[in-house]
Amino acid sequence: MPAPKVYGNVQERRRPIGRTSPGGGGRGILNWEWRNLWGTWVNVLAILAGTAFGIIIGKYLPQRLQATVTQATGLGILLVGLSMAIQSRNIVLVIVSLAAGGITGEALDIEDHLTGLGRRLERLFTRGSSGQLTRAFVSASLLYCVGAMAVMGSLEAGLRGNYNILYAKALLDGILAVTMSTTQGWGVALAALPVLIYQGSLTLMAAWLQNYLTPAAVTEITATGGLLIIAISLGVLKIKELHIGNLLPSLFFAALLALWWH
Repeated sequence: MPAPKVYGNVQERRRPIGRTSPGGGGRGILNWEWRNLWGTWVNVLAILAGTAFGIIIGKYLPQRLQATVTQATGLGILLVGLSMAIQSRNIVLVIVSLAAGGITGEALDIEDHLTGLGRRLERLFTRGSSGQLTRAFVSASLLYCVGAMAVMGSLEAGLRGNYNILYAKALLDGILAVTMSTTQGWGVALAALPVLIYQGSLTLMAAWLQNYLTPAAVTEITATGGLLIIAISLGVLKIKELHIGNLLPSLFFAALLALWWH
């Protein structure tokens, strides 16, 4: 390793690219990764605030207003997806990744397995319990955690430090918290803990993986994920429901093909 350059009396310090903080070194890497949890914290706060709002005055909000806000959020999600998708430097690679991911997802039946897992967990945790608190906690946790938006938002936060997906998800989750808490109470707020653990773990894992992915791979993962976010927006806007869970393997193929291509 070449010796550090010296400029006058100042010696150059080598620091990890893209992972530094004013403190530098390994501590800077750790701080950088933990800062990437900001989007998840916003999501958690949105759930807590939405629950409180729903319990206090949610029952006075007309359904039409809630529907309009949800539609506006859907348009915002569409914009986020478009801004991500257009970053691709190789459209063919993205298309091949989506096709390969869709074939793999359908073969593994990922979406049905996720749905089945959610139902089994709900039966497990609510078995023998008629408590509204438990049912609200389990139902809200599954709604917030089992979905492509939680995965894509966490990956985008970890890989690029971009929180837009998680911000949009936070808004959606907050609206859901308002509507659910009006009938199910404070149990909805408890779902913030699984969201913190699940999305936080995915974000930290993605931040660690960033060390092993080239910028080209991260770009194509982002573009492919952007198309999945567009698909989510179509569902929120009630235009078309797609099997997004079965398309999740396309993110893996995007990374693999980008590393091979470049």
